[in-house]
Amino acid sequence: MSLAIKELGNTGLQVSQMGLGLAALGRPGYINLGHGEDLAHDYVVDAMEGRTHRMLDLAYEKGVRYFDAARSYGRAEKFLRSWLEKQAATDIVVGSKWGYIYTAEWQIEADKHEIKRHTLEVLNKQWEKSSKLLPWLKLYQIHSATFESGVLENTEVLSRLAELKAEGVAIGVSVSGPRQAEVIEAAMLERVDGVHLFDSVQATYNILEPSVGPVLQQVAEVGLGVIVKEALANGRLTPRNRREGFVETKAVLEEMMQELNIQMDMLALAYVLHQPWAQVVLSGAAVETHLKSNLAAARVELSKEQLERLATLTQNVKAYWTIRQELAWN
Repeated sequence: MSLAIKELGNTGLQVSQMGLGLAALGRPGYINLGHGEDLAHDYVVDAMEGRTHRMLDLAYEKGVRYFDAARSYGRAEKFLRSWLEKQAATDIVVGSKWGYIYTAEWQIEADKHEIKRHTLEVLNKQWEKSSKLLPWLKLYQIHSATFESGVLENTEVLSRLAELKAEGVAIGVSVSGPRQAEVIEAAMLERVDGVHLFDSVQATYNILEPSVGPVLQQVAEVGLGVIVKEALANGRLTPRNRREGFVETKAVLEEMMQELNIQMDMLALAYVLHQPWAQVVLSGAAVETHLKSNLAAARVELSKEQLERLATLTQNVKAYWTIRQELAWN
């Protein structure tokens, strides 16, 4: 096993320092740059399930022990279940998320690929489906909590999550958007019957958008688990990013890649892995060669000077999230 194993916060769950997220594997359409190319434009359900199983096999072989899904990731939970049914392993931690409803009906082009609904009805319905599909489910997360959705003020939802926590399921919150840090700070204050509700947070953090870093450090210090998603900025921290505004950043990255003799994805992921509070860093790979390269980042050593150079590549927060909103489903 090549990946370090550690406890996720104070949950007692033993997770690998890198995990595999299934957002790009469970449905035909996603916003990652080159997603259609990665899937070879083969969207037959059986073919995609087979691809997912091969990716899960490789991830497990390389030491991945945390797998991250969501109800809105198409058939991701079903694909994960059919793989887990063939596994005798007892050292796997599965996390899933509720709050988005998948609406694309296995199409690449759709008016809406997913709709956010942070209601008690959706929570109960999605928990019933996820828990039946995945009896291995140990971490259940609010999917992209925001102030606008009102989920952190919905006492019915919070009470229901507290019930699940009392039954032994760790409860997490994932966040997205320019106000990530504020949402996490609000979530940290949530108590039900005097008990802190959330056991973990999942947030976007990468070279281009590290603004949530100080808050993630704080939550780690008080015992919450920290999972990092989108460490490659949906492909914007790979050679697939041909935006004019990426030219100068790309030049710096390429210079460092030559110094270290590594690929761009490895450099970007290594930067995140060097953050002491980053307990799990997710790979969102959909191709085996990409996954191998992603996981190899765990072996990359960066000096203080190299980390400082990478820290100069930060984008304006609003600009970063505006560009992400413009990414096309493909």
